[in-house]
Amino acid sequence: MDWSGIFNEIFSVIYNILYFGVIIGMIIIVILDNRNPVKTMAWILVLSFLPLVGLVFYFFFGRSTRRERIISKKSYNRLMKKPMAEFVAQESYELPADQYQVAQLFRNTNQALPFEGNEVDIYTDGYTKLHALIREMMRAKHHIHLEYYIFENDPVGRLVRDVLIEKARQGVEVRLIYDDVGCWHVPNRFFEEMVEAGINARAFLKVRFPLFTSKVNYRNHRKIVVIDGRVGFVGGMNIALRYMRGFDWGIWRDTHVMIKGKAVHGLQTSFLLDWFFVDQTLLTSSKFFPALDSKGDSLAQIVTSEPTAEWKEIMQGLCLAICSAKEYFYIQTPYFLPTEPILAALQTAALAGVDVRLMLPEHADSTITHLASRSYLKDVLKAGVKVFFYQKGFLHSKLMVSDDALSTVGSTNMDFRSFEHNFEVNAFMYDEPTALRMKEIFLQDQRDSIPVYLKNWEKRPTGQKVKESVVRVLSPLL
Repeated sequence: MDWSGIFNEIFSVIYNILYFGVIIGMIIIVILDNRNPVKTMAWILVLSFLPLVGLVFYFFFGRSTRRERIISKKSYNRLMKKPMAEFVAQESYELPADQYQVAQLFRNTNQALPFEGNEVDIYTDGYTKLHALIREMMRAKHHIHLEYYIFENDPVGRLVRDVLIEKARQGVEVRLIYDDVGCWHVPNRFFEEMVEAGINARAFLKVRFPLFTSKVNYRNHRKIVVIDGRVGFVGGMNIALRYMRGFDWGIWRDTHVMIKGKAVHGLQTSFLLDWFFVDQTLLTSSKFFPALDSKGDSLAQIVTSEPTAEWKEIMQGLCLAICSAKEYFYIQTPYFLPTEPILAALQTAALAGVDVRLMLPEHADSTITHLASRSYLKDVLKAGVKVFFYQKGFLHSKLMVSDDALSTVGSTNMDFRSFEHNFEVNAFMYDEPTALRMKEIFLQDQRDSIPVYLKNWEKRPTGQKVKESVVRVLSPLL
């Protein structure tokens, strides 16, 4: 009797039972998780046709975070006491009638307070933004708060680090939050030098085995700077040389804003909430929320979103804003992997006669997300959305403007990851002068772009269409 053959057969049967049992078990777990059906089907397909790869990807990226409050209601109310007092003390503020519901939605879902009297400066390249940032940091007297997804150990990162160290030695309180995944390849020594100089630097959701899988999928994509509670920065640019230099094939085109005025309270609140998350220290002193005079004519609202929240605040607000547009809605985004609500809103607005324009980079920094983005273009082109490919370089800007009344800049991309997995922040402005400046920026970029026509788009090579369609299946997971 061939005992070796019998044992091999038994082992093979046991292996197959365990193997397929694990796959079927994982599929059942995905189904019982009650996710968006599109995402559920994507995971089922991956687990069914690429089981080994699917298991690894689900282990690292697929499991949902438990939705819970990051901070207790009592502590949150303490943090919001000063901003709320400033909000209530406003003598009057007027929202454009067509934008009232958008602002009210953000108040109800995100406790975001609209503040009048803000000055908004817009930066469309890394050099001017970096110059303004360093200038304002050098003026700091009390504190500097920074929060970035990427803080590189390169000439730009070291320049900003040295300024922060100098200010810390002068007695200025410096706090830094950097995303652990965004800064994975940055040597620990880079941040240790800051800590040794008196800077409070914390990594957001440190990723270490065995806790790796529970944290890697939820990243802090925010870019926030608050200086003395009076000046704030928010937008799409991180701290890295490529935001100045771009690539050998083109410039890096981005959008960032500096805000002076009471809306800085919103940026400060967002930072201090994240600081509580990483440091378990609740900072509520009035010195972080100084009394501020009117600086300009912009009415602004700082809105955040996060995977631990009850609502998808920014995505819901954008859906409402798109559907509320009467004349036009212009969008710049580096990645276009829209959720079903966003896609339906864009199609509905365009079919209703609204001038909807979508600008994407012709070439991107990620092949997979770029292919997935292109797979959605036929869907919007058929509805009448005007699509443009930016040609001067990589368009990383997250700028949107509508009806000469609403504009927004921040860290949020128009994709699944930003809407469902990342911690994001956007500034929403409700005034005509700011909207007109944003509109002109979009139209200037449109002059450096080429239009995409449905008839020509449908003629692209079949192989290209197949690659895009295959990657699109994975778009909810990207």
